[in-house]
Amino acid sequence: MRERMTTDEIRMSDGAPIILRRLGNPKGLRLVVSHGNGLAIDAYESFWRLLSDRFDLILYDVRNHGRNPVGDLATHNVAQLIDDTVTVAQAIDRTFGRRPRVGVFHSLTALLCLLPGAEAHGYAGLVLFDPPVAPDADSASRLLKMRRKRVEQARQRQADFDTWEDLADVYRSAAPFRLLPPRAVERLAQATLRPRGPTGFTLCCPPAFEAKIYEESIAWSTRVDFDRIRCPVRVIGSDPVLPFSFLPSVDLNEIVKLDYDFLPDATHFLQLEKPGECALLVRDFLDTLESDRCKGATADLTGGGPETS
Repeated sequence: MRERMTTDEIRMSDGAPIILRRLGNPKGLRLVVSHGNGLAIDAYESFWRLLSDRFDLILYDVRNHGRNPVGDLATHNVAQLIDDTVTVAQAIDRTFGRRPRVGVFHSLTALLCLLPGAEAHGYAGLVLFDPPVAPDADSASRLLKMRRKRVEQARQRQADFDTWEDLADVYRSAAPFRLLPPRAVERLAQATLRPRGPTGFTLCCPPAFEAKIYEESIAWSTRVDFDRIRCPVRVIGSDPVLPFSFLPSVDLNEIVKLDYDFLPDATHFLQLEKPGECALLVRDFLDTLESDRCKGATADLTGGGPETS
């Protein structure tokens, strides 16, 4: 029997709605989980379900993605998404009670919480899966080259489908998704589509919206200053020696402030490819935070006390 899920709608600074979903262990440490550009958090279910026995999970889709309605393209930009990152974090405290929370983010949302302007998110820790950052000229050049390709591909993406199986077939034939298990491909297709009128489906995140973020994030990826990050951070990258077909993984071993590791034989979509291994890495990091807390090195992360608003 699956645990009960509650749903709340919150509003961003410009009035755009974002849906929060809460499930898992309400007495556990709170984890806030979100996704990459053009995707949806439901596509990651095989990953976050493995954390729901122990942790208080808050799931959300980025604006104009997943279960959120589609709004104005003019307000769909990286600066607004940074603002949304802070607004969501603060709204979680107001909606569910103020408690320590750890962000568990992939790709786009992993980048957003590191950028200038996001410092007020107040996370007690961050687990970041394959953030598209560019700490040096070489990685910036590789990201720029691949992201230009991503922009053009997103603009040309088919938006409408007769069935979700049609989109699943597209994913199966696409190189970036070649390592996804069959059920993960099906879940990805179902999660990234919404009904289109009485028949058929359309992408939850329209191609123009996806392309715009890829285009803008090229410049933003070089603006991360890890010295500004005040909480413990674990970065889990894709395999840096694996030939990439989506975004190149960046080896962040030289940034001493980070707890960096990579998952062998995994691409940029590592949580969809290897959900069990990814969940274990998250648990390991949280165990380390709790151990440090017991030694007085970090803020209280027990999350077991009464919630306060």
